Amino acid sequence: MKQCLILVDLQKDFVDGALGTPEAVAMLPRAVEKIRKFTGEIFVTLDTHGPDYLETAEGKKLPVPHCIRGTAGWQLHPAVAEALAGRAYTAVEKPTFGSMELPSRIAGAVGEEPFSLELIGLCTDICVVSNALLLKAAFPEVPISVDAACCAGVSPETHRAALETMRCCQIDVIHAEG
Repeated sequence: MKQCLILVDLQKDFVDGALGTPEAVAMLPRAVEKIRKFTGEIFVTLDTHGPDYLETAEGKKLPVPHCIRGTAGWQLHPAVAEALAGRAYTAVEKPTFGSMELPSRIAGAVGEEPFSLELIGLCTDICVVSNALLLKAAFPEVPISVDAACCAGVSPETHRAALETMRCCQIDVIHAEG
């Protein structure tokens, strides 16, 4: 079975930049270690906004400019970029929480081969859960998991709530506390 790892928005702005959190900084070494050891197909989502971000629907509700294409905050966190150096992966830019393009990119990469999906990244309660649910809808018979130890939410409480939401939607949550 082909294994796919989806790195959700492991960008500088979400780790230690404009929207960074201590929890994101703390989980990053675990995510980097997982990336280094992983031998399957890798997909990377990149939250991507333009200079007009504050005028968008998202920007009006979250008025913190972040992941503006071409800025340092939009780039993969340097530790993640280093872990991916020299490795093939598929990058998918997304203008909002979940990527409508990601399922078709995965389907194209795996072809007819059976596969599984594992997600890690940021933020558990926004982009990780959005992508996990989109992928579950696109691939209802595919084993999908989220590694809780390699994710962080806006807060510890919303991280746990998102993990529970994913469990309720038959997405396996691994390495969760408690």
